[in-house]
Amino acid sequence: MPPSDDPVRRGRGRPVEDSLLEAAWLYYVEEWNQSRIADRLAVSRATIVNYLQQAREQGYVELRVDLAVFNRQRLSAALRERFGLAAALVVPGRSASLAAVALAAARYCPDLIEEGDVLGVSWGETIYEMAERMLPRVIADLTVVQMVGSMPSPYIFTSEGCSTNVALKLSGRVMNLYAPAALSSPEAAAILREEPLIRQHFALLDSMRKAIFAVGSMDADSHVVRSGIATVEDVAHYARNGAVGVLCGRFVDALGRHVEGPLDARMIGVTPDRLAGLAAGMLVASGPDRAPAMRGVMAAGYVTHLVTDEPTAEAVLDLPE
Repeated sequence: MPPSDDPVRRGRGRPVEDSLLEAAWLYYVEEWNQSRIADRLAVSRATIVNYLQQAREQGYVELRVDLAVFNRQRLSAALRERFGLAAALVVPGRSASLAAVALAAARYCPDLIEEGDVLGVSWGETIYEMAERMLPRVIADLTVVQMVGSMPSPYIFTSEGCSTNVALKLSGRVMNLYAPAALSSPEAAAILREEPLIRQHFALLDSMRKAIFAVGSMDADSHVVRSGIATVEDVAHYARNGAVGVLCGRFVDALGRHVEGPLDARMIGVTPDRLAGLAAGMLVASGPDRAPAMRGVMAAGYVTHLVTDEPTAEAVLDLPE
């Protein structure tokens, strides 16, 4: 039999890119179901699923969160009122979910960034997972700056990896901090801070308008311990002096104030006060154990935009004023 002229069969012999784009258009714009699209393009339903996944990964299709919808939630409204936030995106669900929060932040974060911005990026699993889930977007003249020095780590989410990945996803240039997060002595740290390259980096951080950051807990298995910045004894010392969590590698108290201690003179990175007064400070955090630190940094005014989940939001709001 000769080849069919039926338009249902016209998917055969077409470039894959054309079929991918048509599948994405039919599914997301014309709202066809996957089986109907598969018939139209004469391919399997599994192929259509693959096309749609590729369309998202390559940035042809971007799923955006309508923040106004989430802002109507009780928790979001309570967080905005209590801490004076511009926006609070609360991911629905009964269980804390770092993956869900990272995905929501990945979809929301690029909308806060504008042409010419200098964007500071901290480190941590949440920030790394957010960057991994970002869809490619071009933001002209964007500079992404690493806020915390590097460290030997058992984790994949290194400080320089977080900033580099954000820059790659948003087509920006990255300025990584070529220094350890913590040196062996205050004297070594003081010498390194005077190096021209390090001075230039902190001069750039002085021009930072926006920042994305997470907060850490203070248990023995916390990232700040496992990455080698602090020992369990160090954490206990800071806790005795009022610290409730970690922000950009520094310890903060229940009001978000920097709790200084023996580690600070050895560290290379921003201090919490640098996050005050920014055009946008986006806190991305999940887990009730982080609630005290979250409450502190929001009370201190470092946060304008929050992305979290329901159980974590509840835990923050349940803390006393």
